[in-house]
Amino acid sequence: MNHASHTHTHGHAPACEPSGSHDQAEILDLDADVLAEHTDSLTAWLPVTAAPRRIVDLGCGTGAGTFALLARFPDARVTAVDASAAHLDRLRERARELGLADRVRTVRADLDGEWPDLAGPDLAGPELVWASASLHHMADPGRTLRTVRALLAPGGLLAVVELAGFPRFLPADAPRERPGLEDRCHAALASRHAEHLPHRGADWGPELAAAGFTVEGERTITVHVDGAGNAAVGRYALSSLGRLRDGAAAALDARDLTALERLLDTGGPGSILRRDDLAVRTERTVWAARAGASVRRA
Repeated sequence: MNHASHTHTHGHAPACEPSGSHDQAEILDLDADVLAEHTDSLTAWLPVTAAPRRIVDLGCGTGAGTFALLARFPDARVTAVDASAAHLDRLRERARELGLADRVRTVRADLDGEWPDLAGPDLAGPELVWASASLHHMADPGRTLRTVRALLAPGGLLAVVELAGFPRFLPADAPRERPGLEDRCHAALASRHAEHLPHRGADWGPELAAAGFTVEGERTITVHVDGAGNAAVGRYALSSLGRLRDGAAAALDARDLTALERLLDTGGPGSILRRDDLAVRTERTVWAARAGASVRRA
Protein backbone atom coordinates (compact mmCIF):
# COMPACT_ATOMS: atom_id res chain seq x y z
CA MET A 1 0.00 0.00 0.00
CA ASN A 2 6.07 -0.66 0.30
CA HIS A 3 7.09 0.34 3.44
CA ALA A 4 6.91 2.23 6.60
CA SER A 5 6.25 -0.69 8.88
CA HIS A 6 7.26 -3.49 6.54
CA THR A 7 3.74 -4.90 6.44
CA HIS A 8 1.39 -2.18 5.24
CA THR A 9 1.92 -1.72 1.58
CA HIS A 10 -0.22 -1.15 -1.44
CA GLY A 11 -3.01 -0.06 -3.06
CA HIS A 12 -5.23 1.08 -0.43
CA ALA A 13 -6.41 -0.54 2.76
CA PRO A 14 -9.44 1.37 3.88
CA ALA A 15 -9.52 1.74 7.58
CA CYS A 16 -7.02 0.99 10.26
CA GLU A 17 -3.65 -0.66 10.02
CA PRO A 18 -3.73 -4.23 8.73
CA SER A 19 -4.61 -6.99 11.13
CA GLY A 20 -3.35 -9.77 8.89
CA SER A 21 -2.14 -10.40 5.36
CA HIS A 22 -5.19 -12.47 4.39
CA ASP A 23 -7.65 -9.87 5.66
CA GLN A 24 -5.78 -7.08 3.94
CA ALA A 25 -5.53 -9.02 0.68
CA GLU A 26 -9.28 -9.57 0.73
CA ILE A 27 -10.01 -5.89 1.20
CA LEU A 28 -7.53 -4.89 -1.51
CA ASP A 29 -9.22 -7.30 -3.90
CA LEU A 30 -12.63 -5.84 -3.05
CA ASP A 31 -11.25 -2.34 -3.50
CA ALA A 32 -9.96 -3.33 -6.94
CA ASP A 33 -13.29 -4.89 -7.91
CA VAL A 34 -15.58 -2.10 -6.72
CA LEU A 35 -13.40 0.78 -7.92
CA ALA A 36 -12.16 -0.78 -11.17
CA GLU A 37 -13.95 1.76 -13.36
CA HIS A 38 -12.34 4.67 -11.52
CA THR A 39 -8.88 3.10 -11.65
CA ASP A 40 -9.32 2.60 -15.39
CA SER A 41 -10.27 6.26 -15.77
CA LEU A 42 -7.03 7.29 -14.05
CA THR A 43 -4.85 5.09 -16.25
CA ALA A 44 -6.68 6.34 -19.37
CA TRP A 45 -6.01 9.96 -18.34
CA LEU A 46 -2.24 9.57 -17.91
CA PRO A 47 -0.45 12.03 -20.24
CA VAL A 48 1.98 9.52 -21.74
CA THR A 49 3.89 10.69 -24.80
CA ALA A 50 4.15 7.11 -26.09
CA ALA A 51 2.78 3.82 -24.81
CA PRO A 52 5.23 2.59 -22.16
CA ARG A 53 6.71 -0.87 -22.45
CA ARG A 54 8.38 -0.96 -19.03
CA ILE A 55 6.25 -0.07 -16.00
CA VAL A 56 6.96 -0.29 -12.26
CA ASP A 57 4.06 -0.51 -9.79
CA LEU A 58 5.39 0.64 -6.39
CA GLY A 59 3.39 -0.79 -3.53
CA CYS A 60 1.31 -2.99 -5.81
CA GLY A 61 -0.67 -4.80 -3.13
CA THR A 62 -2.64 -7.61 -4.79
CA GLY A 63 -2.41 -5.94 -8.20
CA ALA A 64 -5.26 -3.50 -8.78
CA GLY A 65 -2.96 -1.03 -10.50
CA THR A 66 -0.82 -3.71 -12.12
CA PHE A 67 -3.73 -5.27 -13.99
CA ALA A 68 -5.29 -1.92 -14.91
CA LEU A 69 -1.96 -0.84 -16.42
CA LEU A 70 -1.53 -4.13 -18.29
CA ALA A 71 -4.98 -3.62 -19.81
CA ARG A 72 -4.31 0.02 -20.65
CA PHE A 73 -0.91 -0.70 -22.25
CA PRO A 74 -1.12 -4.11 -23.96
CA ASP A 75 2.53 -4.13 -25.04
CA ALA A 76 3.88 -3.35 -21.59
CA ARG A 77 5.44 -5.48 -18.90
CA VAL A 78 4.99 -4.53 -15.24
CA THR A 79 7.41 -4.98 -12.37
CA ALA A 80 5.18 -5.19 -9.29
CA VAL A 81 6.89 -4.26 -6.01
CA ASP A 82 5.53 -4.83 -2.52
CA ALA A 83 6.75 -5.73 0.97
CA SER A 84 4.14 -8.48 1.43
CA ALA A 85 4.97 -11.96 0.13
CA ALA A 86 1.30 -12.94 0.51
CA HIS A 87 0.15 -10.05 -1.67
CA LEU A 88 2.70 -10.89 -4.34
CA ASP A 89 1.66 -14.57 -4.27
CA ARG A 90 -1.93 -13.50 -4.84
CA LEU A 91 -0.91 -11.17 -7.66
CA ARG A 92 1.07 -13.92 -9.43
CA GLU A 93 -1.85 -16.33 -9.07
CA ARG A 94 -4.19 -13.78 -10.61
CA ALA A 95 -1.74 -13.12 -13.43
CA ARG A 96 -1.66 -16.83 -14.23
CA GLU A 97 -5.46 -17.01 -14.21
CA LEU A 98 -5.63 -14.11 -16.67
CA GLY A 99 -2.88 -15.48 -18.92
CA LEU A 100 -0.64 -12.52 -18.07
CA ALA A 101 2.15 -14.27 -16.15
CA ASP A 102 4.70 -13.56 -18.88
CA ARG A 103 4.03 -9.81 -18.56
CA VAL A 104 4.46 -9.56 -14.79
CA ARG A 105 7.59 -9.65 -12.66
CA THR A 106 7.20 -9.45 -8.89
CA VAL A 107 9.79 -8.05 -6.51
CA ARG A 108 9.51 -8.20 -2.73
CA ALA A 109 11.14 -5.20 -1.12
CA ASP A 110 10.90 -2.73 1.74
CA LEU A 111 11.38 0.55 -0.10
CA ASP A 112 12.41 2.35 3.08
CA GLY A 113 15.56 0.26 2.93
CA GLU A 114 17.93 -0.49 0.08
CA TRP A 115 16.13 -0.56 -3.24
CA PRO A 116 16.28 -3.64 -5.46
CA ASP A 117 17.31 -3.46 -9.10
CA LEU A 118 14.12 -2.41 -10.88
CA ALA A 119 15.63 -1.88 -14.32
CA GLY A 120 14.66 -4.28 -17.09
CA PRO A 121 16.91 -7.01 -18.49
CA ASP A 122 18.24 -4.45 -20.98
CA LEU A 123 19.17 -2.23 -18.01
CA ALA A 124 16.78 0.46 -19.24
CA GLY A 125 14.63 2.26 -16.70
CA PRO A 126 10.83 2.20 -16.78
CA GLU A 127 8.94 4.73 -18.86
CA LEU A 128 6.16 4.78 -16.24
CA VAL A 129 6.19 4.39 -12.46
CA TRP A 130 2.80 4.03 -10.73
CA ALA A 131 2.49 4.69 -6.98
CA SER A 132 -1.10 4.39 -5.82
CA ALA A 133 -1.87 5.04 -2.14
CA SER A 134 1.63 3.87 -1.33
CA LEU A 135 3.79 6.98 -1.13
CA HIS A 136 2.24 8.07 2.18
CA HIS A 137 3.48 4.82 3.75
CA MET A 138 7.11 5.74 3.14
CA ALA A 139 9.16 6.98 6.07
CA ASP A 140 10.87 9.50 3.77
CA PRO A 141 8.72 10.18 0.67
CA GLY A 142 11.21 12.76 -0.60
CA ARG A 143 13.92 10.10 -0.76
CA THR A 144 11.52 7.79 -2.57
CA LEU A 145 10.68 10.44 -5.15
CA ARG A 146 14.34 11.24 -5.80
CA THR A 147 15.07 7.53 -6.24
CA VAL A 148 12.18 7.18 -8.68
CA ARG A 149 13.42 10.16 -10.69
CA ALA A 150 16.84 8.54 -11.03
CA LEU A 151 15.21 5.22 -11.97
CA LEU A 152 12.95 6.55 -14.73
CA ALA A 153 13.96 6.38 -18.36
CA PRO A 154 14.55 9.80 -19.98
CA GLY A 155 11.18 11.50 -20.38
CA GLY A 156 9.52 8.91 -18.16
CA LEU A 157 6.37 9.61 -16.18
CA LEU A 158 5.58 9.16 -12.48
CA ALA A 159 1.93 8.80 -11.49
CA VAL A 160 1.13 9.34 -7.80
CA VAL A 161 -2.38 8.49 -6.65
CA GLU A 162 -3.56 9.66 -3.23
CA LEU A 163 -6.79 9.16 -1.34
CA ALA A 164 -8.67 12.09 0.13
CA GLY A 165 -9.72 9.76 2.91
CA PHE A 166 -10.98 6.26 3.51
CA PRO A 167 -14.32 5.46 1.87
CA ARG A 168 -17.64 6.06 3.54
CA PHE A 169 -20.51 3.64 2.99
CA LEU A 170 -23.48 4.65 5.15
CA PRO A 171 -25.87 7.59 4.78
CA ALA A 172 -25.23 10.41 7.25
CA ASP A 173 -28.37 9.57 9.22
CA ALA A 174 -27.48 5.89 9.62
CA PRO A 175 -27.81 3.75 11.54
CA ARG A 176 -31.12 4.94 12.87
CA GLU A 177 -30.19 4.47 16.53
CA ARG A 178 -26.80 6.21 16.16
CA PRO A 179 -26.80 8.67 13.21
CA GLY A 180 -23.33 9.78 12.12
CA LEU A 181 -21.71 6.63 13.49
CA GLU A 182 -19.32 6.19 10.58
CA ASP A 183 -17.91 9.72 10.80
CA ARG A 184 -17.34 9.35 14.54
CA CYS A 185 -15.49 6.07 13.94
CA HIS A 186 -13.18 7.73 11.44
CA ALA A 187 -12.64 10.67 13.78
CA ALA A 188 -11.64 8.24 16.53
CA LEU A 189 -8.77 7.06 14.34
CA ALA A 190 -7.62 10.49 13.22
CA SER A 191 -4.92 10.96 15.85
CA ARG A 192 -3.55 7.47 15.29
CA HIS A 193 -3.31 8.04 11.57
CA ALA A 194 -1.68 11.43 12.09
CA GLU A 195 0.98 9.75 14.21
CA HIS A 196 1.64 6.67 12.08
CA LEU A 197 0.84 7.97 8.58
CA PRO A 198 1.64 11.69 8.67
CA HIS A 199 1.80 11.95 4.86
CA ARG A 200 -1.61 10.41 4.16
CA GLY A 201 -3.77 12.78 2.13
CA ALA A 202 -0.78 15.00 1.27
CA ASP A 203 -0.65 17.41 -1.63
CA TRP A 204 2.20 15.77 -3.52
CA GLY A 205 2.72 18.65 -5.97
CA PRO A 206 5.31 20.51 -3.83
CA GLU A 207 7.08 17.26 -2.91
CA LEU A 208 7.32 16.31 -6.57
CA ALA A 209 8.77 19.71 -7.45
CA ALA A 210 11.30 19.47 -4.64
CA ALA A 211 12.44 16.09 -5.97
CA GLY A 212 13.11 17.55 -9.42
CA PHE A 213 9.84 16.71 -11.15
CA THR A 214 7.44 19.01 -12.95
CA VAL A 215 3.78 18.25 -12.46
CA GLU A 216 2.42 17.86 -15.96
CA GLY A 217 -1.11 17.05 -14.89
CA GLU A 218 -3.29 16.82 -11.81
CA ARG A 219 -6.78 15.39 -11.59
CA THR A 220 -9.22 14.66 -8.78
CA ILE A 221 -12.08 12.24 -9.30
CA THR A 222 -15.10 11.89 -7.06
CA VAL A 223 -16.04 8.29 -6.43
CA HIS A 224 -19.65 7.31 -5.84
CA VAL A 225 -20.53 3.68 -6.41
CA ASP A 226 -24.14 2.78 -5.65
CA GLY A 227 -24.44 -0.41 -3.66
CA ALA A 228 -27.94 -1.29 -4.89
CA GLY A 229 -27.70 -4.66 -6.61
CA ASN A 230 -23.92 -4.77 -6.11
CA ALA A 231 -23.04 -7.46 -3.58
CA ALA A 232 -19.35 -6.53 -3.71
CA VAL A 233 -20.15 -3.12 -2.19
CA GLY A 234 -21.75 -4.84 0.80
CA ARG A 235 -18.73 -7.11 1.30
CA TYR A 236 -16.42 -4.13 0.89
CA ALA A 237 -18.37 -2.19 3.52
CA LEU A 238 -18.38 -5.18 5.88
CA SER A 239 -14.62 -5.68 5.62
CA SER A 240 -13.87 -1.97 5.88
CA LEU A 241 -16.09 -1.37 8.91
CA GLY A 242 -14.69 -4.49 10.55
CA ARG A 243 -11.18 -3.06 10.26
CA LEU A 244 -12.50 0.30 11.42
CA ARG A 245 -13.93 -1.39 14.51
CA ASP A 246 -10.61 -3.09 15.22
CA GLY A 247 -8.79 0.23 15.15
CA ALA A 248 -11.36 2.50 16.79
CA ALA A 249 -13.00 0.29 19.44
CA ALA A 250 -10.96 1.61 22.36
CA ALA A 251 -11.89 5.22 21.58
CA LEU A 252 -15.59 4.71 20.80
CA ASP A 253 -18.56 5.52 22.99
CA ALA A 254 -20.14 2.28 24.22
CA ARG A 255 -23.36 3.06 22.34
CA ASP A 256 -21.44 3.59 19.11
CA LEU A 257 -19.55 0.35 19.59
CA THR A 258 -22.80 -1.53 20.16
CA ALA A 259 -24.30 -0.02 17.00
CA LEU A 260 -21.19 -0.90 15.03
CA GLU A 261 -21.23 -4.49 16.27
CA ARG A 262 -24.87 -4.74 15.18
CA LEU A 263 -23.90 -3.68 11.66
CA LEU A 264 -21.08 -6.24 11.59
CA ASP A 265 -23.27 -9.13 12.81
CA THR A 266 -23.90 -10.84 9.47
CA GLY A 267 -26.51 -13.11 11.01
CA GLY A 268 -28.50 -10.35 12.67
CA PRO A 269 -31.36 -8.19 11.39
CA GLY A 270 -29.19 -5.05 11.50
CA SER A 271 -26.38 -6.50 9.35
CA ILE A 272 -24.81 -4.10 6.92
CA LEU A 273 -25.29 -6.79 4.27
CA ARG A 274 -29.06 -6.35 4.61
CA ARG A 275 -29.00 -2.63 3.87
CA ASP A 276 -30.11 -1.29 0.49
CA ASP A 277 -28.74 2.24 0.99
CA LEU A 278 -24.99 1.61 0.84
CA ALA A 279 -22.65 3.49 -1.48
CA VAL A 280 -18.89 3.85 -1.76
CA ARG A 281 -17.97 7.53 -1.43
CA THR A 282 -14.45 8.94 -1.58
CA GLU A 283 -12.07 10.98 -3.74
CA ARG A 284 -8.82 10.13 -5.50
CA THR A 285 -6.25 12.59 -6.80
CA VAL A 286 -3.56 11.70 -9.32
CA TRP A 287 -0.45 13.71 -10.12
CA ALA A 288 1.46 12.96 -13.34
CA ALA A 289 5.00 14.28 -13.16
CA ARG A 290 8.21 14.38 -15.16
CA ALA A 291 10.92 16.87 -16.03
CA GLY A 292 10.12 19.80 -18.25
CA ALA A 293 6.39 20.27 -18.80
CA SER A 294 3.83 22.92 -18.01
CA VAL A 295 1.14 22.36 -15.41
CA ARG A 296 -2.38 21.62 -16.51
CA ARG A 297 -5.31 20.59 -14.38
CA ALA A 298 -8.34 18.49 -15.22
